[in-house]
Amino acid sequence: MDKRVAGKIVEINGPIVTVRLPRVLNGEQVRIGKLGLVGEVIGRDGEQAVVQVYESTESVRPGEDAEPLGHPLAVELGPGLLGNIFDGVQRPLAAIREQSGDHVARGLNIAPLDRTRTWAFEPSKELARGKPVAAGAILGTVQETRTIQHRVLAPPDVEGELVELAGAGEYTVEQVIARVKTADGATRELKLYHRWPVRQARPYRKRDHAAEPLITGQRILDTFFPLLKGGKAAVPGPFGAGKTVVQQQIARWSNAEIVIYVGCGERGNELVEILETFPELTDPYTGRLLMERTLLVANTSNMPVVAREASIYVGVTLAEYYRDQGYDVVMVADSTSRWAEALREVAGRLGQMPVEEGYPAYLASRLAAFYERAGRVETYSGKHGSVSLIGAVSPPGGDFSEPVTSHTKEIVQTFWALSKQLADARHYPSVDWTDSFSGYVNAAAKWWHANVDPRWSERRAEALGLLAQADELARIVNLVGPEALSPAQRWALEGASLVKEGVLQQSALDEIDSFCSPQKQFLLLDLVLDIYHQGQELLGIGVPVQQLLGLPILARARRVKSSYTSKQMEELMGVRREIHEAFVGLQTEYGKPGEKPK
Repeated sequence: MDKRVAGKIVEINGPIVTVRLPRVLNGEQVRIGKLGLVGEVIGRDGEQAVVQVYESTESVRPGEDAEPLGHPLAVELGPGLLGNIFDGVQRPLAAIREQSGDHVARGLNIAPLDRTRTWAFEPSKELARGKPVAAGAILGTVQETRTIQHRVLAPPDVEGELVELAGAGEYTVEQVIARVKTADGATRELKLYHRWPVRQARPYRKRDHAAEPLITGQRILDTFFPLLKGGKAAVPGPFGAGKTVVQQQIARWSNAEIVIYVGCGERGNELVEILETFPELTDPYTGRLLMERTLLVANTSNMPVVAREASIYVGVTLAEYYRDQGYDVVMVADSTSRWAEALREVAGRLGQMPVEEGYPAYLASRLAAFYERAGRVETYSGKHGSVSLIGAVSPPGGDFSEPVTSHTKEIVQTFWALSKQLADARHYPSVDWTDSFSGYVNAAAKWWHANVDPRWSERRAEALGLLAQADELARIVNLVGPEALSPAQRWALEGASLVKEGVLQQSALDEIDSFCSPQKQFLLLDLVLDIYHQGQELLGIGVPVQQLLGLPILARARRVKSSYTSKQMEELMGVRREIHEAFVGLQTEYGKPGEKPK
C-alpha cells in the first residue's frame, strides 16, 4: 500500500482524532477532514492512529478522509523570520489576516516564509566547486534586516561534495542556491531555507562553557540574581505579580542579538500590548528598531490547546537556528504553566493515568527536555552561539509547591520568584530576594570584576545580608514596636529601605529607569551602601539616629535612579559628592570618629 493513500476518520474526541491509517508513522503530520485540518500522530494501535489536531474539530465527522503528509511537524528556517508574528504552528498571522480577516479560519495552509520576496545572496568565499561541504556549513549570507545578517546554513543532515554554488544575486527562498553530492551518490538541492522537526533538537559540535551574563537592564536580575548567556531561568509568580512585564522588559532590553517571544496560552490583550509597543521601541544597543532582531510566536488562550503545546517547540527550534548562525538568542516563554495545562488536557483525553494534580507522569521529563535545549555551543560552522531560555510559571494561588513550579525549580539554575506581597505594596519588579536564587553568581562575578568593578561580589553579598537583617528586624517591629530597636538596628532598617527603593525598585514605564546599564547598577548599589556605612560611623560618634533619618539626602538617593540616564555617570558621581558633603557636615558638628561628642 502507498504510504500516502488516504484513510478515514474513526472517532473524534475534541482535538484528539482516531483515524485508520495502517502505515502512518508516530510524529507524522496528517491532514484531517474536508477542511484540511492539520494534526500530528501521537500514538498507534494496530491499523489506527491517534492524531492531535492543531485546530478546532467542530463539524468534522467520522468517515471523512485523513491524509498522511509524510513529514513531522517542522518549521521553515530561512530569511524573513525576523520582524514577523507567527501562530503556534508557524503560520504568519499577517498573511492569515489578509486571507481570513480578524478571525483565523480553519484549514488555512500558508507558507511561513514569503515565496515572492527576493533576497540579495552573497556566496561564501570559503566554498568552491568540488570542495567538501560539512553539515551546518555557511553557504552564504543575506542581509535579513539592517541589524542582522542572515547566514544561510546547509541543513545539519546534509554533507558531501559541493557540485554547484550560486553566484551573488537576487533569489527567492524557493530557488536553488547550491547542489551537494552526498556519500550515497545522491545530489541534494539546497535553497535559502530548509525545514527542521520542532521536537528534535538541532545538533552542534560541542558545548561551550564561556561565561558572560545576559544583561537585562533590570537591577534585581543582573546585580542580585544573574543569568548567563545560554542559561536557564524561570519567573514564577501568582496572578498580578508582574510576570509578563518582567518578561517583556527582558525581551526589550537584554543584550542578546536575537529575541524570540512566545506567548503560550496567555490572554490576548497582553499580546496585543506587545504587538503594539514592540514596533515602536528602539534597541538601546544599536539605536535601530527592536523588531529588526525580534520575532513573536503568538498562541493566545482562545486558540487551539494542541497548537499551544506545539508553540514552545516552534519557538525553541527557531532559537536554535539563529544560535547555529553564531548569534546569542534569548527565548521568553509566557507561560510554561499554560503549556503544561495543554499536556494535561491531551493526556486526559487519551485516558492516560494522571499523577500530581492531574498532570501526566511525563511532565517532569518534558520540562527537562525543553530546558535542556538551552546552552552555549560551538556550532558545526565553527562559530559560537547560545540559547537562553526564560520560562514564566503561573502557580495557582502562588503555591510554589505545585508540580510545574517545583519541577522547574529543580531544572533551572536561575529562579526569579515573584511575590504577591511585594506587588501589593507596589514594589516592582516584585522579585523576592529571599526565595530567588542564581547558580551563576561565581561565573558572573568574573565578568563584573573585569568589566565593571572588582567589588561587585562583596557589595552584592553585603546588600543581601542587609536585606535579610531587615526582614528579621521587621518581624520584631511587628511584635513589640519600633521602640524596642537600638539606633543601629533602626539605621539598618533604613539602609535596607534605601537598597529596596533606591536599587531594587525599577519602573518599566519610566523612560530613564526602564533600562539600567551594569555600570549604573553598581554605582547605585555602591552609593546607598556608602550612605549606610557613613551613617554607622556617625552613630558611633553620637549622632542621634533621628537626625540621620531626617537627612534630605536620603530622599535624593532614592530618586537618583530616575534622575540620570546610564550615560550620565559624571552626574551620578556628583550625587556621591553631595552625599559625602552632607555627612561631613554632621561629622564636623559632632566631632571626628573616636572623639567625644560636643
